[in-house]
Amino acid sequence: MPFALFVLLFLVMPTMKIVVGAFQRPDGSFTFANIAGLFTPSILSSYWISIKISVSSAAIGCLIGFLMAAAMVLGGLPRGLRSPLMTFSGVASNFAGVPLAFAFLATLGPLGLVTVFLRTEFGINLRAMGFNILSFWGLTITYLFFQIPLMILIVTPALDGLKREWREAASCLGATGAQYWRMVALPILFPTILGTFALLFANAFGAVATAIALTGSSLNIVPIMLFAQIRGDVLGDPHLGYAMAFGMILVTGLANVVYIVLRMRSERWLK
Repeated sequence: MPFALFVLLFLVMPTMKIVVGAFQRPDGSFTFANIAGLFTPSILSSYWISIKISVSSAAIGCLIGFLMAAAMVLGGLPRGLRSPLMTFSGVASNFAGVPLAFAFLATLGPLGLVTVFLRTEFGINLRAMGFNILSFWGLTITYLFFQIPLMILIVTPALDGLKREWREAASCLGATGAQYWRMVALPILFPTILGTFALLFANAFGAVATAIALTGSSLNIVPIMLFAQIRGDVLGDPHLGYAMAFGMILVTGLANVVYIVLRMRSERWLK
């Protein structure tokens, strides 16, 4: 009951306020003008950039996370590595916001530790090569810090669920290792991988504090434009901000529905 009350107060009611506010004028009357405002070029551009960052970080996070989890579960690595890796993944998957942004600025920023070290010791100037932590790829790399651990946490149980008998049966039928993965393992794991991709997409699309703390207003993404609308400036429009938040709810909600459906499908194979 306390948790249900907590969810009602801090999740359900704020969400309903956003949905209702997206269809209201400042005087409280009903309107579709806020929803129509989402189709202006600047807002559409911010959604497109946010989607590209989310897709990029989710795809790279899925690939690296899957390879790390497969190496840990199936690759014959020492068993002692599993517990530290899973513990670190549990912590890192929830490490975001201002501390994460500061960590990457202090590491890869214009005067960051790695940036200065590469320039002074090896003559490699990341800025001259076009890398900027406040750019599209800079934010994508930052998101990977929590995307890769989240992929490891989710895909590891699925890899554990691959039965040894399946591989032995494939070997008895003359299948090579590549054929086993292509025709047996990956088809079984595909719903889990695709579902986790959808979850990672939603995770990156809804990240707010990290993007604002890292890029400020230098990158035109939805969370930053949303913050500009609702923080109370003279040019701000809170109800347009509600509409932008409503659009984010639809995108992340769809991604989470895809994840839940695919996860339920994959669990039928792994039981």
